[in-house]
Amino acid sequence: MLKATLRSFLAHKGRLLLSALAVVLSVAFVSGSLIFSDTLSRTFDRLFASTAPDVTVSPREGLDEAVPSGMTATVPAALADRVARVDGVAAARADAEIENITVVDDKNESVSPTTGAPTIGTDWNPDERSPVELTSGHAPREPTEAMLDSETADRKDVRIGDTLTVIAPPGSFKVEVVGIATFTTTNPGAALLFLDPQTAQTKLLGDARAATSISVDAEEGVSDAQLKQRVAAALGAGTYEYRTADEQAESDVEQLGGFLDIIKYVMLGFAGIAVLVGVFLIVNTFSMLIAQRTRELGLLRALGADRRQVRRSVLTEATLLGLVGSTVGLATGIGLAAGLISLMNTLGMNIKSSEMVIGWGTPVAAYVVGVGVTFVAAYLPARRAAGVSPMAALADAEIAGIGRPLTVRAIVGGVVGAMGAAALVGCVVATETGSAASLLVLGIVLTLFATVVAGPLLVRPVIRVLGGAFPALFGSIGRMSQRNALRNPRRTGATAAALMVGLALVGGMSVASASMTKSFDQQIDKTLGADFVVQNGNFLPFPQEVTDEVEDTKGVGLVVRSRFTPVAVRLPDGDRVETSAAGYDPELDEVANITYAEGNTAAALADGGLAMSADFARDHGVRVGSRIPVEFQGGRTTELTVGALADQASEGFGMQGGLYFGLATLEKFAPGGQDSAVYVNAASGTSADDLRANLERTLDPYPQVQVRDLADYKELVHDQIAVLLYLVYALLGLAIVIAVLGVVNTLALSVVERTREIGLLRAIGLARRQLRRMIRLESVVIAVFGAVLGLALGLVWGVCTQQVLALQGMDALAIPWYTILAVVVGSAVVGVVAALLPALRASRMNVLAAIAHE
Repeated sequence: MLKATLRSFLAHKGRLLLSALAVVLSVAFVSGSLIFSDTLSRTFDRLFASTAPDVTVSPREGLDEAVPSGMTATVPAALADRVARVDGVAAARADAEIENITVVDDKNESVSPTTGAPTIGTDWNPDERSPVELTSGHAPREPTEAMLDSETADRKDVRIGDTLTVIAPPGSFKVEVVGIATFTTTNPGAALLFLDPQTAQTKLLGDARAATSISVDAEEGVSDAQLKQRVAAALGAGTYEYRTADEQAESDVEQLGGFLDIIKYVMLGFAGIAVLVGVFLIVNTFSMLIAQRTRELGLLRALGADRRQVRRSVLTEATLLGLVGSTVGLATGIGLAAGLISLMNTLGMNIKSSEMVIGWGTPVAAYVVGVGVTFVAAYLPARRAAGVSPMAALADAEIAGIGRPLTVRAIVGGVVGAMGAAALVGCVVATETGSAASLLVLGIVLTLFATVVAGPLLVRPVIRVLGGAFPALFGSIGRMSQRNALRNPRRTGATAAALMVGLALVGGMSVASASMTKSFDQQIDKTLGADFVVQNGNFLPFPQEVTDEVEDTKGVGLVVRSRFTPVAVRLPDGDRVETSAAGYDPELDEVANITYAEGNTAAALADGGLAMSADFARDHGVRVGSRIPVEFQGGRTTELTVGALADQASEGFGMQGGLYFGLATLEKFAPGGQDSAVYVNAASGTSADDLRANLERTLDPYPQVQVRDLADYKELVHDQIAVLLYLVYALLGLAIVIAVLGVVNTLALSVVERTREIGLLRAIGLARRQLRRMIRLESVVIAVFGAVLGLALGLVWGVCTQQVLALQGMDALAIPWYTILAVVVGSAVVGVVAALLPALRASRMNVLAAIAHE
């Protein structure tokens, strides 16, 4: 049996090729994502471990800044002298480093990275742990001198002697580039600007007596843990944060972890789609191969092979397919990881391919996915093969079962579908976002499973409608193509299911994204009343001088500032909620249209006042007049009186509760922040176009700041939603690729199965062109069938998703009919493309050899 299995596998290797491609894609994305993320993690672990001082003294960790406030936490620079006197300390120095600066060249163009990586301004204090070394020019010694990293200098064509403008929180200042520093280790993609220590403290922090941290080096023989204990004892255990080199490196890695996780999970999402769609392809392939080998299997049974041996033979073939696909997929994944590393290098992150990390878990995961998927997918066909008697097999009965009852599928699909529908209905009527989202996920999983199981039951009624015009348009060729698609509902349903999964996903996300876009548009139209909004391009705060320049611009009538700060509120129900709150100038009503369930803007922005979302207040027992303890960054606390409850939901984006108060309150308890946005109205007699031109001229020296009107704001929101949609489309593209492989495989095996039938048709006068058309039409109707099922399912999912979003205030429903129509047309094109090779092969068959085929 082993010899027979191996020979069968080698004999059918061409037919298994496309199934192997599905396994290869699945394993490639799994292994590629693991290798890439492991390489990045190892690279940054090594970078942070090699550059971290023995002990770091930094400000105590405060509230999480979900929305940047622009405040820089500092410690007294004089701590360095105190720490230097601690027993076991070899050296201590005050560091000044911030990440929210913008560096501009003499053409008013930013030299900051365009990849989202920060521009770091820091002091030049070289030691053996420094990640860079001076390679050209000299170190900065004067307040007007600076040094730039070599990669930023090369990328932006900055040379020694050039003048740069540094836009920092305390204000902007000009420097001359006097030196170039080159990375000796991995460059994380950031731009580095070095100043002399005194200038860094004064110009970056605004206080010559402040530092962002104290770096401490241990004397020989003193461990980091011992030094940490001594420094903490000298300065006070609860006064500052104390970290050893390992702890500091771990903290730095954690801050970067979100970025690494996003890349990893996106790629694993691609792998999941490839696995899910590949299962349908593999199941279909093995079902058809077993059907075509009925006589071969029957002979094996007649010669003494029992059911277990036949089942084991088929599963062995699947395992071999999985091993081959996993091996090729692992190699492809290594290439994919190398390609991603090269891509990151082009974006400014210097990672060496020679340092690629392939941990033991990667090949294990690759083979578990590859072999596991093929084994599971082939199990049912193997059971079916083992369940046929020798006599039935010798009679050449097609065990794929044309005409076999679909009763079990009807019952299972109906029950699971009813459960899924109930979950989706529960999602629609739920009033809590968490429970609604859970029911939505459950409903999606159950309805997808039910549609896959019951799909063959829908083949005959749906395809009769979709192909109803074929006889009239294409005559007997159209009639035969329709009947070919109908002859085996199981096969047609399984083939279409692969395409259905991808299109259901894109349909649901298209409805959700269109609804989000429409909801945001309505919300912007409803609430934004300012002529223009001045904001940083990446939504980070900007220096006070930008606001001052806006206020002094010709034609400006009213300026309302917006600023954020992290807070923690203690609510009447006992909950402590950490979130971000906004502060506004008193004229907020002039630039925003806010509706209130109770109270008004004046009460909310009054000294000691506070506003919050009405829904949030109801959930926590808050009423107008409630006194709410509020903790600000740095440990300052106060009690604020709730003066207003706003109607609109302000959840998400770190703004849980929709809290806001007057800017005077914010500046009193959280000084040192920066404006996040400035709302501007034109003065009387100044047109919007004139004001925009004036503002853009004023803000030309600040390339990080943008002027937006209502239309620009909508476009910004559309672009952000589009990023999510593009990811979904990429997943769809992968699903379509594998689905096309499935349709090609099904048609190719179907051509082999119908060899004699094709020969007879050719013998009685069917032309090659007509044969190719028949196979193309069959492919088109199968693809459109999958598209119809997928889009119908996706529309239901999308509408239910919108109902969940409505609980967060996004209550507009939009269905992108043009996208849906384009998908249907595209699926027909997919069908035509998938049929090209099988149709060409069928048309080239020798007629006599086909008729004589067994």
